[in-house]
Amino acid sequence: MNLLLLKPDQITQQIAAVDGRQLEHLLGVQRVAVGDSVRVGVIDGLMGQGIIKTLSAEQATLEISLDTPPPSATPVRLILALPRPKMLRRTLQSVTAMGVKEIYLVNSSRVEKSFWQSPFLQPEALEEHMILGLEQARDTLMPKLYMRKRFKPFVEDELGGIIQGSRALVAHPVTEVPCPINCDSAVTLAIGPEGGFIPYEVELLSSVGFEAVHLGPRILRVEVAVPALISRLFPA
Repeated sequence: MNLLLLKPDQITQQIAAVDGRQLEHLLGVQRVAVGDSVRVGVIDGLMGQGIIKTLSAEQATLEISLDTPPPSATPVRLILALPRPKMLRRTLQSVTAMGVKEIYLVNSSRVEKSFWQSPFLQPEALEEHMILGLEQARDTLMPKLYMRKRFKPFVEDELGGIIQGSRALVAHPVTEVPCPINCDSAVTLAIGPEGGFIPYEVELLSSVGFEAVHLGPRILRVEVAVPALISRLFPA
């Protein structure tokens, strides 16, 4: 945790109260004491410093001072076929840490129906893993996350408008076009499930303006392909 990311309801008159996972990290990893300073931020707000005022096994309180804006967002909108829950947790943390601020989780023919029943898709669970990504990257701006369980209506009715003003790319190993490098404009990036989008789905995406691109001959897991593609499009 490189940033103690606070929710607004944790703060009263510049005093923040911390418990649970964050307190465990302060005590067990950072090993703070009263008077120590730690980096803090507020969700969708500024970053700064927090001075430990009180500390116990149940709660810490910090006097906070916020004066630094978060880093700029990476100009990637992600359209991601819903992966298996464990992989989704890691992928969400990675893309949030990389600065992606708009994520669509979508269905496709190779997404198992049971994935949509996972308790991990509850808003609180999704938020927790995005917070972990923000804390890792020292960022405060929470991504907007949407779920679309019907692929064809989403593509035909919504996606054409969503991609306006961006270059639309779909990762697909069966193409001759390599993924571009160092893009100078916003990108909407679509990535399929394990096994990729089926040809019909790629054709449907192409019909609304997507260009199929590849990363090379190797077939990568979703959790590896997503950060690989983003870092190629917009190197750190």
